[in-house]
Amino acid sequence: MKKYTIALVSLLLVFSFTSCKNTTKKTSDSTEDTSAENQSDKTVYASDVIPFFDDWKLILGDGSNVGIANDFENKDFFYTENKNGEEWVVFKAPNGGDTHGTSNNTRTELAQIKKWYPETADDKLTATLKVMNVSSTGDARVAATHAVVVGQIHSADAFENEPLKIFYKKYPGHTKGSVFWHYEINTAGDDNAGRWDYSSAVWGNDFSVVGETADTYPAEPEDGIALGEEFSYEVVVKDGIMSLKFMSDGHETKTFTKNLLESEYTTKADIPEQTKKLFFPIGQDGVERKEAYTGEGCFFKLGAYNQTNGKSPDENMNWCSGAETHGGDIQMQYADGNYAEVWFKTASISVSDAAVSNEGYFTKND
Repeated sequence: MKKYTIALVSLLLVFSFTSCKNTTKKTSDSTEDTSAENQSDKTVYASDVIPFFDDWKLILGDGSNVGIANDFENKDFFYTENKNGEEWVVFKAPNGGDTHGTSNNTRTELAQIKKWYPETADDKLTATLKVMNVSSTGDARVAATHAVVVGQIHSADAFENEPLKIFYKKYPGHTKGSVFWHYEINTAGDDNAGRWDYSSAVWGNDFSVVGETADTYPAEPEDGIALGEEFSYEVVVKDGIMSLKFMSDGHETKTFTKNLLESEYTTKADIPEQTKKLFFPIGQDGVERKEAYTGEGCFFKLGAYNQTNGKSPDENMNWCSGAETHGGDIQMQYADGNYAEVWFKTASISVSDAAVSNEGYFTKND
């Protein structure tokens, strides 16, 4: 009888030990699952994807300046997306809403917190991106319709003109759109009303290729870039020369240079035919000061600067798109494609030691 009692006690101890082991294992599994769940729910900020936000202030599509955007998101305008295991930073701007400064157009865009002078510059901006949407509506005769600017150099001084704007533009019904860049003259004299842009095609067409009527479109560019197709740009300003490089798989790499210290457009005879066609009819026929952007602080911008707006083309046939804005209702615009959306995968900025604070620009425009 004593042997049976000892055996029974031994069996109970083994069962108890085994049960404790199983309970411990189960608890461990539960802890691991909770940890994984918490990890997947963690917000990935833009500054986690592209860690360069100390060099910028962020302007949102409602016109507000949120400042340096580390660990920041706004689900209407600025957030991240994971696509096929890759993280992207999303910039989104409606056709209509509150704007920043004196612009007619909304933007979700980074603006550099320092400015540099072309004559002493050694500054660089790079980006790899894809445009995911441009406005679904707008007057096809208006050159800026269905377009978004994805990178800029902007002057912080005087007229605050723009020696560089990098555009993407695609008409409804087309698979491929165009990438082109603009140089805006730094107008001579005290009146900036005569300023104009000169457009250079990268892939596809330049700014001047428009529809014959409000709802007919030009031919689709054969060598264009589709929505969702990656491309990269590199902008270097050194010793007064702006050098541009554009790259995309399956497309020819394109390079350009522009002197920012000495104008090509100091007389009416210098003005290109493209400009005469686009800008002379609306009274923009000025000339540039001889020294171009010499002596003016300039700075980089990057993001989605929507070029499509709801203003009447009767006001300006180049920049007023007559697009749908739903009275500024952002969610209604997003629902039917009346917005610009740009995703950035990588970007970098190199700032020269000669750069100085750009706070005056923000004070003036916020």
